[in-house]
Amino acid sequence: MDIKVIGIGDNVVDKYLHSGVMYPGGNALNFAVYARLAGYESAFLGAFGNDAAAQHVRDTLQELKIDCQRCRHYIGENGYACIRLVDGDREFVTSNKNGVLREHPLQLSDDDLDYISQFDAAHSSINGFLESELAKIKQRNITLSFDFSGRGTDDYFKQVCPWVDYGFISCGALSVEETINKIYKFYDYGCKHVIATSGHEKVYYYAGNKLIEWQPVYIQPVDTLGAGDAFLTGFMLSILACGKPQPEQDDIIRAMAAGGKSASQVLHHYGAFGFGKPYSG
Repeated sequence: MDIKVIGIGDNVVDKYLHSGVMYPGGNALNFAVYARLAGYESAFLGAFGNDAAAQHVRDTLQELKIDCQRCRHYIGENGYACIRLVDGDREFVTSNKNGVLREHPLQLSDDDLDYISQFDAAHSSINGFLESELAKIKQRNITLSFDFSGRGTDDYFKQVCPWVDYGFISCGALSVEETINKIYKFYDYGCKHVIATSGHEKVYYYAGNKLIEWQPVYIQPVDTLGAGDAFLTGFMLSILACGKPQPEQDDIIRAMAAGGKSASQVLHHYGAFGFGKPYSG
């Protein structure tokens, strides 16, 4: 089955403070890259600055043959985050909050939407500054996934959830009871399928019926950066491949296992998907 997906929103470089190396990343960009590395046609739509960081990300996308023809280009800093590793677990120290994308949020034209309509699924996140455009995307009948991370307010969730088919939430800091309550809240706000992850602990799925649980296998990480993005990409590709508007329990378990496999591959190297380059400053 030919599946085409697009990541819309953020791209950054992750600057590793301990090594002086930067790696391409960002939730929407990682989605496009992980799909491409899995053998699927993918694209990225976002905003680039005009600095060395932006050039490195663009060069990487070109090498991977990821379509970025609709991306915007501005004078200014590309998004970046400064990272330190503690026992393989990444910690964000500081960032410029996505640089030029924050200053120039995407406003999707009819031409953009016609282009996006060519894809089977689009993915964005709380880092993508895309909230005002989600309704336009959904009106084109595209499966829309969205990563809420562990942030956001009830007002934000009420704004975004009605447009989201598959919503991913990070619940590593929450108890099991708090996690399940949050899942139900997202569903009540309009998110059609809710997937909650807790690092290497259980993954939960809910779509109005039975709460489905899955336990990943723990792997000692070299670097956890990108593992959550890899999980959601693997999950979504499996869901798209099953071709059902309402996946059954076996489809969900299979998608969780596919996501876990994708995440495990990311834990063995630095950066979300490699392509490191020394940086200065």
